[in-house]
Amino acid sequence: MPHGDLIARVSQLHPKRIDLGLERMQLLLQRLDHPERKLPPVIHVAGTNGKGSTIAYLRAILEAAGHRVHVFTSPHLVRLNECYRLGRIGGGVLADDAELSAAFERCERANAGEPITLFEIETAAAFDLFARHPADAVLLEVGLGGRLDATNVIERPVASVITPVGIDHTEFLGPSLRSIATEKAGIIKRGVPVICAQQEPEALAEIEQCAKRQRAALHRAGEEWHVSVERGRLVYQDERGLLDLRAPRLFGRHQFDNAGLAVATLRAIDAFRVDAAAFEAGVATAEWPARMQRLGPGPLVDQGPAGGEIWLDGGHNAEGGRVAAAALGDLEERVSRPLVVIVGMMANKDAAGFLANFAGLTRHIIAVTIPDREGAMPLDRLMDAARGLSMRVESAASVEAALRTVAQLAYEVRPRILITGSLYLAGHVLAANGTPPN
Repeated sequence: MPHGDLIARVSQLHPKRIDLGLERMQLLLQRLDHPERKLPPVIHVAGTNGKGSTIAYLRAILEAAGHRVHVFTSPHLVRLNECYRLGRIGGGVLADDAELSAAFERCERANAGEPITLFEIETAAAFDLFARHPADAVLLEVGLGGRLDATNVIERPVASVITPVGIDHTEFLGPSLRSIATEKAGIIKRGVPVICAQQEPEALAEIEQCAKRQRAALHRAGEEWHVSVERGRLVYQDERGLLDLRAPRLFGRHQFDNAGLAVATLRAIDAFRVDAAAFEAGVATAEWPARMQRLGPGPLVDQGPAGGEIWLDGGHNAEGGRVAAAALGDLEERVSRPLVVIVGMMANKDAAGFLANFAGLTRHIIAVTIPDREGAMPLDRLMDAARGLSMRVESAASVEAALRTVAQLAYEVRPRILITGSLYLAGHVLAANGTPPN
């Protein structure tokens, strides 16, 4: 990509890939004449799992209501452009190479060689880019944590959204659910409504305390708003009334919760006009790649068994594994097939905690390494985690090789295959299959 060399240069400006803090970001934005203060209304989204899907529902609903929506998410799967969506009437478009390179170059010049992380530059580029294009809303995803994340320079969003909080990134956010929730709740601003997904009691207590300190109205799942599944439809209810909506297009019971969180957010604020038809259309049409995504035809799918199902999910922590396993359980109830899990993970993840979710669904795990990714988990460690759960495990040199192995096995019923464990692995799969996000 044209901006690849620029990204490589910027990556050399700080010795650490992740260094949480706001000072460098604040200085750079000052030099850029504060583009973050020139944005349309911002909805800021933090949490451990479900951030991307919730943003996908928010975007789809707002666009269905006729709004232009800028979106910044991370990480990308195949191309950096995926992180930057520019709002347009009728639906947003990914920023093209030229305008994205120009934004990075402006940020690089303003930074003048000072230490800064790549994510900080990426976030500043989003603010710079979005401030130059008119829109009605900005959807902003936290990169890591919240309190000290580069996105947390937005002084007054119209809503702070917190998706389910779980154990992840403990080396940066602390070892306990309480400490992680404290970091996530750091996006809460004084007087700004907080919309909160269902949480473990320990996490919810921290979020409630932070909202109280900031005098921020708190809208909690199961308290101020409710979402349920009735006759296959999404039923949402709050003090303003009831919405009976079509099921989410995204697969899995957890997607009803993510969609409900998006609906609750837009009903808790007055910044946007959204009618019932837009809620219905948005929930039913939202797309988000690598979240229980069934892969379509392509070179990689062709390596697998003829007629088999191949699913892709970027889940990489225990809770991500739980929701993927629950979705697989739903699939098994509909059509029973033998399940094979192809998994590759990063070395800083809890492989046993992730794989334990699949122990009752399959005994066949194929471990792979994530290609061209520093910090990928070694195969022997991943395989030891599976063996510790009494799972049958073998290794393969690549996802393609793993699919060929499954294709050679004698199944009476065509198998169901899940490729999972990392968004980095998911990006490789989408690229290899010729089906990148757009």
